[in-house]
Amino acid sequence: MPPSPPPPDRPARTLVYGDLLDREGEVIDRVLCTYSRGPASYTGEDTAELHCHGSPMVLALGLEALFAQGARQAGPGEFTQRAFLSGRMDLAQAEAVADLLDAQSREGARQAAGQLSGALSRKIQTIYSALVDVMAHFHAVLDYPDEDIDPFTQEQLDQDLSVQEGALDRLLATYQRGRRLNQGIRCALVGRPNAGKSSLLNALAGYDRAIVTDIPGTTRDTVEETVELGGLPLRLIDTAGLRESEDPIERMGVERSRAAMEGAELILVLADRSAPIREEDWQLVEEARALAPTILVLTKGDLPAARAPFVNVKELPAMVTVSAKTGAGLDDLSHAVAALFPRDTGCAYGELLTNARQAQAAQRALDSVSRARRALLAGVTPDALLTDVEEALEALGELTGQSVREDVTARIFQRFCVGK
Repeated sequence: MPPSPPPPDRPARTLVYGDLLDREGEVIDRVLCTYSRGPASYTGEDTAELHCHGSPMVLALGLEALFAQGARQAGPGEFTQRAFLSGRMDLAQAEAVADLLDAQSREGARQAAGQLSGALSRKIQTIYSALVDVMAHFHAVLDYPDEDIDPFTQEQLDQDLSVQEGALDRLLATYQRGRRLNQGIRCALVGRPNAGKSSLLNALAGYDRAIVTDIPGTTRDTVEETVELGGLPLRLIDTAGLRESEDPIERMGVERSRAAMEGAELILVLADRSAPIREEDWQLVEEARALAPTILVLTKGDLPAARAPFVNVKELPAMVTVSAKTGAGLDDLSHAVAALFPRDTGCAYGELLTNARQAQAAQRALDSVSRARRALLAGVTPDALLTDVEEALEALGELTGQSVREDVTARIFQRFCVGK
């Protein structure tokens, strides 16, 4: 196929087929190129993209040729930062780009895509606009006393602030699930030696992440792996088998297992279905339930059952039977996880706060509006309490980048991959 005419002779946003040349003008690849004219581009500027084959040598020679023509390599997040600075997206949308790149579950990807489309920004803007209306109404009454403008009443102002206080409280409540979608749920796999913890981790990961043997005490340290389960990213922590041991190294592993349980947001208690039940199994289930949401996983479901019911447990958690060897029961485990962390159906994809910066800004906005309401009920004059409303607006502005500091934006874009 002969090369196409050069990009400038073709309409923008169309693919052009041609030769990629090295510094000496020799052909090194047949590539596709597309270019976009600003402001209708990702960054708002004129941009071009080259799509070449994935050979490391082709990439190296192509970059060398581009650098020789005065190009330079983009910094981490530079394209998205340029898009933010040119007004093509706000800060919440820019953060969604990084979340989308890092997404480890379908729910996380959907959340990031929704946030990138502006769902969270629109939710914030609704609250921001309502508080601006409060400010504008007050200043209109104050600055134009001769105009026929309805004055503020305490009841009206309290109602307006109450509505936005509730909206901010609901927004802040989304952070827990948003953080879990973004960072994953810390999930500890615990049980006696040879309960099948490492086998289950390998089965969920899809490859042999942990060493598996029939020798009790093989796992001496915690092993971590992130998997998707129940539509959520789970940061699985495979722990040493919980038992008394004279081996100092194994004892250290057991101590780390206890620490993993205490820091977990979800605990999977594994018990070998083919072996007789012991008192330690009952105690471990009770201990886990006191620390975090717990699922009792009966392993080795492909073998004949030898277990009696957990009759000594006051209240059994959700229980599933699985076989790491055949994969049976893994879907049931996925459903059990999803049931413990249900999605808020009243919140659309993209409307969750997903990082600490966003949560802190929303918390400050909520605190400011709550202070304004308390001041109003205490009889403070509206002009004084509106200072709190201004602080709430500033905090909301930080969420979308309307009032965020330059050093904060720099830190945000540093987490991006190079050139995105």
